[in-house]
Amino acid sequence: MELSIIKITGKDTGKKVTLNDSIFKIEPKEHAIYLDVKQYMANKRQGTHKSKERSEIAGSTRKIKRQKGTGTARAGSIKSPIFRGGGRAFGPQPRDYSFKLNKKVKQLARKSALTLKAIDNNIKVLEDFSFEAPKTKEFVDLRNNLEVADKKVLLVLSEQNKNIYLSSRNLKDVKVVTVSDLATYDIVNASVILFVENSIEPLHKLFRI
Repeated sequence: MELSIIKITGKDTGKKVTLNDSIFKIEPKEHAIYLDVKQYMANKRQGTHKSKERSEIAGSTRKIKRQKGTGTARAGSIKSPIFRGGGRAFGPQPRDYSFKLNKKVKQLARKSALTLKAIDNNIKVLEDFSFEAPKTKEFVDLRNNLEVADKKVLLVLSEQNKNIYLSSRNLKDVKVVTVSDLATYDIVNASVILFVENSIEPLHKLFRI
């Protein structure tokens, strides 16, 4: 598929770039997207939740009442989960939520997500640019010029650019990533994806095309 290359002022440069159909025009597999996003979110979890069980509660171990003759159920410890202040039964314990996902599944997920964005015409290619200094206003102007100010924007660079990153850092609906860090979650979460022209070739290399 071919897309026009746009200047950061919003005007057409008159140039076009070819996006490989094996990335942007495949049959999307939504289950692969689901698995990759699920793994991404699971890997983000700290898993440090913890509640005390009855063996970890500080309290007396004496038998709190006699075994028989009270008319109520027998009770042997004030630390029992049925009493206020007692331990919690089957409470959360620290654990690792991460799990393995095959590389081919992750690659298929990213291709599927990019294809869905391409189908909805939510992919734009920008002419190579940089900022002389970190200025949020310049990035705000860029969004206004491209008419994406009210949308979640994902900007994909070929390599890290400190000035562009710092210029976008204070904008809550903008995320800047490099091609190597492009994740399925970021693609799905964005409303519009902006590829810088020089990021297309590294993207093709990433998928070994």
